Amino acid sequence: MSEPELLVRVAEHVATLTINRPEKRNALSWAVMGDIRRALADAKADPDVRVVVLTGAGEKAFCAGADLSGMAEGAGYAALHDARGELALLFRDLWELGKPTIARVRGYALAGGFGLALACDLVVAADDAVFGTPEIDVGLWPHMITVPLTRSMPPKKALELMMTGRRVGADEAEHLGFVTSVVPVGRLEIEVADLAATLAAKSPVALKLGRDSFYGSWDLAAEEALRLLHPLLTVTASTEDAAEGIAAFQEKRPPRWAADR
Repeated sequence: MSEPELLVRVAEHVATLTINRPEKRNALSWAVMGDIRRALADAKADPDVRVVVLTGAGEKAFCAGADLSGMAEGAGYAALHDARGELALLFRDLWELGKPTIARVRGYALAGGFGLALACDLVVAADDAVFGTPEIDVGLWPHMITVPLTRSMPPKKALELMMTGRRVGADEAEHLGFVTSVVPVGRLEIEVADLAATLAAKSPVALKLGRDSFYGSWDLAAEEALRLLHPLLTVTASTEDAAEGIAAFQEKRPPRWAADR
């Protein structure tokens, strides 16, 4: 039997989702997007999972975008239009997960794969990573990834990349701010594991409330955002984990979060 096109592994409170199509540079098919969405739903519902890492199999690509060779087969115009919205639903699933997400990027992250990486909270890239939006070169436009791109770098820089289709290396990506850190290829897995362990050790409740407030206030005007954030501060301060964290700080000991007891 062939291996599944999405590999899921859960260990030490971290769910690692690996797009397993290295022969196609981990391009996204409808089936793979559906598999990722189902795996994210499982991770959201599983209290043992505190962090999700998204990556691609092999050495050549995180994800090279949509699998253009098979996406139009057997689909009518309306069905194809609806199916194209699957990537937007996947982005929303990531933003509404309630748990930190990390994109572990090696090699190409292009088109929809670029957007998929930037829809994660943090992006750790190997120094051989290459990002880009080549759609313009085949007479298309990267409509669906506009939101994660413009939320992750200066909007005019995102527009320049979308208009020119030029590729961006890891160092420039870090300079533009859409990559959290760049590491040598040989240390990519270690660095991502360390970051995931750091996040998994934090209060799950505080991370969920804080992360939800971050995405919930992102597009709001300042006054609206403050009205949203004020009551959330009171909610967070009233949790059992907040009381434990303050007590642990005062007693100079590591906190024991409610989920760990």
